[in-house]
Amino acid sequence: MQQISVFDMLKIGVGPSSSHTLGPWRAAERWIAYLKDQQIFEEVTSIYIELFGSLSLTGKGHSTDIATILGLLGQNPETMDVSSISERIKKIYATQSLLLNGEKNIKFTPEKDIIFNDNFLPFHPNGIQFSATTTSGEAFSQTYYSIGGGFIIQEMEEGENDMHSNIFPYPINTAKELETHCEKLDLNISKIVLLNEQSLRKQEEIELGLQKIWRTMLESMYSGAHSDGYLPGKLHVKRRAYNINKTLIKGQTYHCPEEWMEVIRKLQMPFHEVFRWVSCFGLAVNEVNASLGRIVTAPTNGSAGVIPAVLMYYLCFVNKFAGTKEINCFLLTAGEIGSIFKKGATISAAMGGCQAEIGVSSAMAAAALTEALGGSPQQCLIAAEIAMEHHLGLTCDPIDGLVQVPCIERNAMGAIKAINAAEMALDRDPKDILVPLDKVIQTMWETAQDMNTKYKETSKGGLAVAVSMVDC
Repeated sequence: MQQISVFDMLKIGVGPSSSHTLGPWRAAERWIAYLKDQQIFEEVTSIYIELFGSLSLTGKGHSTDIATILGLLGQNPETMDVSSISERIKKIYATQSLLLNGEKNIKFTPEKDIIFNDNFLPFHPNGIQFSATTTSGEAFSQTYYSIGGGFIIQEMEEGENDMHSNIFPYPINTAKELETHCEKLDLNISKIVLLNEQSLRKQEEIELGLQKIWRTMLESMYSGAHSDGYLPGKLHVKRRAYNINKTLIKGQTYHCPEEWMEVIRKLQMPFHEVFRWVSCFGLAVNEVNASLGRIVTAPTNGSAGVIPAVLMYYLCFVNKFAGTKEINCFLLTAGEIGSIFKKGATISAAMGGCQAEIGVSSAMAAAALTEALGGSPQQCLIAAEIAMEHHLGLTCDPIDGLVQVPCIERNAMGAIKAINAAEMALDRDPKDILVPLDKVIQTMWETAQDMNTKYKETSKGGLAVAVSMVDC
């Protein structure tokens, strides 16, 4: 298998969905690169996009059309001003034109030139096809598949082009292989992962990259906890993190995310308020995600709140003196666990339901927290197993195709389960374990294959049909 970096598993992007927003955005970038490689970019007169399967069925609710347009404009999801998205899209609708890659103006009518096709392509549920016509009348098409977590692949490719073909010094495809490396070198998980990362980039680059990821996570928690009102969309969902934060912060003053975290660390509170804070952190991130804000896919946008919430729990309530070193180790461990799930199963809700998103993120967070609490590599894997075991079979059934209900609450629940899983794992002797992590990953994949398609991010089953828009 190709090797997956922690920076592949934890990407900075724009909400609300890694597979339905970030993926199509990146696919548009790859398509533009294809046009340039073929030396036909300057000859393009018109473009046409067709969304298939899950990208079509929940595409409007997931802003797939908007993300695709932003990719065509050449905007970078990591750096663009997300507050400008609405005005950019309005301008395209008003002018019926698009500045392709910020270079070439072409006619473009979103209502006609983006087609939502509910049919599923055989290769993967998330298909997107880009077509271009040139001045000579010749047509060019490319089809891409968004397979979860912002990863993009074409059917003829042997591996995903944004993974790494070089072999890590300590290749890891299964939990057992990871455990073997840890035992042989007498190192914890984060140290093994760091050694692999050092084969791709310099230590300074790794540290800066991890701190950028954490900074984005912290900012998304802060933004969500300080934004009142309602989320966009017909559901009219009330933001909740704002009021929870306002109640728990007890009138303390601060001016930035770092000061906010320090205030929380100094608060005296009963046990139940700690868990209210964890819920606040998880809700905050995914309220930002649901409103096209910037978050970190961890491993997806729909599950972006779990890892930040658990890491913030550790920093604010467990080890108040922890800093950059502990944060980096947490992210390294979480990223590796996520990559094992991706290799052995899936992180795409369109392939495996919500167990592939919230379940995987909860397992990632549980393992990382266990290492932070002093657990052995074996106990970290036990924690990941416990967390996933109790998410098996979780369906993806977003109401009205929006990543709001039940998605936002599931991040809070996934975070709480991760914390509980870590504590349970620390009390376990690895010799007594009956269910290894690899068996749970195998079971998760088998469950995904058995799961009815309507429960895989189609909004055609579960709560998505049980709760009608009239009810809302």
